[in-house]
Amino acid sequence: MIKKGIILAGGHGTRMSPLTKAVNKQLLPIYDKPLIFYPLSILMLAGIRNILIIVNKGQLDQFKKILPNGNNLGIKIKYAEQLHPKGLPEAFIIGEKFIKKDNVALVLGDNFFYGQSLGKKLRQCLTLNKGAKVFLHPVANPSLYGVAKVKGTKIVNIQEKPKKYISNLAITGLYFFDNAVVEYSKKLKPSKRKEIEIVDLLKKYLKNKTLKAEFLGRGGAWLDTGSINDFYDTTSFVSALENRQGLKIACLEEISLNNKWITKKQILDSIKFYGNCAYSSYLRKLI
Repeated sequence: MIKKGIILAGGHGTRMSPLTKAVNKQLLPIYDKPLIFYPLSILMLAGIRNILIIVNKGQLDQFKKILPNGNNLGIKIKYAEQLHPKGLPEAFIIGEKFIKKDNVALVLGDNFFYGQSLGKKLRQCLTLNKGAKVFLHPVANPSLYGVAKVKGTKIVNIQEKPKKYISNLAITGLYFFDNAVVEYSKKLKPSKRKEIEIVDLLKKYLKNKTLKAEFLGRGGAWLDTGSINDFYDTTSFVSALENRQGLKIACLEEISLNNKWITKKQILDSIKFYGNCAYSSYLRKLI
């Protein structure tokens, strides 16, 4: 069973410079909310209430201004600082004391996920006891991504940016691991990029035949906000959906209220915190 989650929100965001020279990328807006709200909402939709956010050294205060400790959401948020990005699996090394002997989920801080049945699929992933599970999603150009070949829900091959086609299923930034992930991560050797690689970590589970796949499904969306164009494509996506439906994506207070983690009175406290804005107007409709 998984009860803990990590958001890796470090990195220098060099492809979005000069915007990221003063502000962490995950605090820049995706339409009407900071980017960090979206991966946080994924963990909350899964039912995870104990969360570690890993940020760049020196940027902790920026995050705490918008997400202090999670009390207003009925969750627990802790922070850890990353001195220098050394690869995605470093999240489990930095978070070792947070993870302890538990299983854990990881979502990348610059990934966006959307899907009608996503909440149900996320909650099913929490039942993982042994092995690992990763969300996959089809892409038009698999040579740009780490991809997985599957038989049913079992992953049988993984390749990073394959020159020869093996699958169109890209490995997204949403993972669920048993506790062995900590020791596996410690034993990884740096690649030519001088980083420890998530694909090498997944191959540890592949070798043990304990690596499984979950799928966003047709109609689901996975967007990576790694570049300026990606950022604005995601903003356009969120804007179009929210303005058409009148419903918000990644409204953290709404998720908490639906999960019965907070009361309507706490929604009023959030409205006071955010001030007079469209987000507060939406929160008023919830009460």
